[in-house]
Amino acid sequence: MIDDYFLAFEDRHPPAPLPYSAAREVLWQLLAMISLVIGAWYIGWRWMHSLNPEALWFAATLAIAETLAYIGLLLFVFNLWRDQPVKLPTVPALVSEVDPDAPDPDRPISVDVLFATYNEDPELVRLGIIDAKAMEYPHPIDIRIHVLDDGSRPAMQAVANDEGVGYITRDTNEGYKAGNLRNAMEHTFGDFLLICDADTRPFPTMLVRTLGYFRDPKMAWVQTPQWFYDLPQGRRLPDVLAGRFGPTGAKIGQAIERVTGEWCLGRDPFVNDPQMFYDVIQRRRNGANAAFCCGAGSIHRREAVMEAALRAFGAKVERRVIAAEEEITLETRERNVAPDLLDAIRTEAVSAEILAPYRFHVSEDIFTSIVLHSDKERGWKSFQHPLVESKMLSPQDLMTWTIQRFKYAGGSLDILLNDNPLFRRGLTIPQRVMYGATFYSYLGALWNVIFLFAPVVYLFTGIAPVSAYSDQFFIHVVPFIISLELAMMVGTWGISGYAAKASYLAFFPLGLRALWAVLRGQTIAFKVTPKDRKAGRFLKLVRPQIAVLAFTIIGVIWGTVALMTVDTPHTVTGVVTNALWGLNNCIAMAGIIRAALWQPPATADMSEVS
Repeated sequence: MIDDYFLAFEDRHPPAPLPYSAAREVLWQLLAMISLVIGAWYIGWRWMHSLNPEALWFAATLAIAETLAYIGLLLFVFNLWRDQPVKLPTVPALVSEVDPDAPDPDRPISVDVLFATYNEDPELVRLGIIDAKAMEYPHPIDIRIHVLDDGSRPAMQAVANDEGVGYITRDTNEGYKAGNLRNAMEHTFGDFLLICDADTRPFPTMLVRTLGYFRDPKMAWVQTPQWFYDLPQGRRLPDVLAGRFGPTGAKIGQAIERVTGEWCLGRDPFVNDPQMFYDVIQRRRNGANAAFCCGAGSIHRREAVMEAALRAFGAKVERRVIAAEEEITLETRERNVAPDLLDAIRTEAVSAEILAPYRFHVSEDIFTSIVLHSDKERGWKSFQHPLVESKMLSPQDLMTWTIQRFKYAGGSLDILLNDNPLFRRGLTIPQRVMYGATFYSYLGALWNVIFLFAPVVYLFTGIAPVSAYSDQFFIHVVPFIISLELAMMVGTWGISGYAAKASYLAFFPLGLRALWAVLRGQTIAFKVTPKDRKAGRFLKLVRPQIAVLAFTIIGVIWGTVALMTVDTPHTVTGVVTNALWGLNNCIAMAGIIRAALWQPPATADMSEVS
């Protein structure tokens, strides 16, 4: 049974939210400003004094990449600038407490819990239904659970009937998940919607801790952190060495950890842990009212979603009517269209357009967030709740990880290029910057590929991107690196940031592929992220990363040998500097290559237990 897989993880508990510290905030902001000033000094020096005039093609390319990365740093610092203390709102009881204009103020609050599913194992969805039925609330409340089955499966309907919950399906899969949610909203009536994926398992505290935010009548949605409770926890270094070398190995491992800190081999090979995103990046967007919806684990005010949809629907209808009116006046040379004909055109436009509470887009969550945030008239708000209120499954293999990340990257870049929020009316300047930071990060593959191959170019050719690896070079670059690392360490205190940075660097092939797909006008597929593990190894997915690793290693050997020749442009300082740079790149690539080879314990192989 599929339950066997989950039993191994049922005793795991999510991490507590990062504690707020006013003193640490001041220190972070001070260090961040210092690193930005030193970074600007370094970038200015790079352009004005360090470019190698004999290889401007290389020098300027790297300087452009560094400048673009510095812009990304500015956006990231703005995002992380200010945190807020963790505070939980008072629990509401009646609809009047969350909607002052409600026609029936003494009615209990009603919530629709929606499980969107397509082809996932019905028994997997059952686990989420059972947990949703166990949600607690201190006041009488109307909670209705519905399975939204886009696969129209008798087995899924049987599970819904067994658990006594609603079952909603439709004839087509138009709009995929967004269309599925739209269809569900036509058949449900709750004041709030709790969005769940097929593998989402809400905790009993989900509604108790989140509905209080909606005491603010402008609060449109609340996002809770996503937590993957089945991530491999890995093995401590002393245990690994003890298994190979006995007690002596354990002592060696303990000695290493006393110097370097805890090592845990095999933990989260796909870098799926989203704590950095939710506990640092998203949480710090609350101050700018720019935390966006991420789908599963979010609670939405129905009124906000429907009102935004109606506004967008009306605008589209008017655009259709205006276009038809202009076409008719051009053809007939009449100044005005007859009222009866105009009414007929409007009626046709209404029937042709689709009322979509969630836009039919592969990144419907963030797009809907932008639409609501830009409604200046209503001033809708969002909030990133700090505590984990549900658990779900992580991508089980590199193929699944690739599908998911390509969808995220492609969807975000599609919005950036075709519906750029920076130019959308209604958004505040801080909101524009926050959304801009999100989309800009997906362009990072463009300069990361330069950072990965720049040391290789030098090691093979001896051509340097700087006029010389001199004292001036190190005087400018070393303080920037040190100040930046200190600032980020304090700003993300409590979370290890290296894995996320390495993953971002190793992400470059997917990022480039997603950008190319969007530039060509290719539609990003609405693929459902698989919930079962695909067997085998996936080295073909990491060929570019293997190429970086191979070229860098060969380059180090080549450059070292070149130093022994009489006539070479290589220098000892240049080879050592680029070898260390390449080593950092290789460590980052090694992580995703390891993920391609990773195999779970046989007892945890979902293909055997599903």
